[in-house]
Amino acid sequence: MWPSMRTNKSLLLFCVLLVGAAGCVERKLTINTNPAGAQVFLNDEEIGVSPVTASFNWYGDYNVTIRKQGCETLQTRRKLQAPWYDLFPFDFVTQIIYPGRIVDSRVWSFKLAPQKEVGRQELIKAAEQLSKQSN
Repeated sequence: MWPSMRTNKSLLLFCVLLVGAAGCVERKLTINTNPAGAQVFLNDEEIGVSPVTASFNWYGDYNVTIRKQGCETLQTRRKLQAPWYDLFPFDFVTQIIYPGRIVDSRVWSFKLAPQKEVGRQELIKAAEQLSKQSN
């Protein structure tokens, strides 16, 4: 019984050391806007004011919304493509076995258009159309 307890403790110690030495992949997305200082939302969650860097957990499609006073609101979709080392079966090696740290930094840049001035006649016309639709 004594040798099996020693073996179990050794195995437990090995597992703890293996988990502690496991590598990690740090994922960062930086969003720049021109002009700077815009509110940035990813999938309807505000991540900050540009330029802003946020961590992300998955690769795939993101809904991006950018708002700044004096500029048109920008709504678009962008895709974050997974790197080769994050695909099966390489992901097991890079995230579990590899003892180092991998940083995947991505940068997206967006140019914001100035807000269009709506003329008085256009505003009256739009109001008349809404009034007709409500009747």
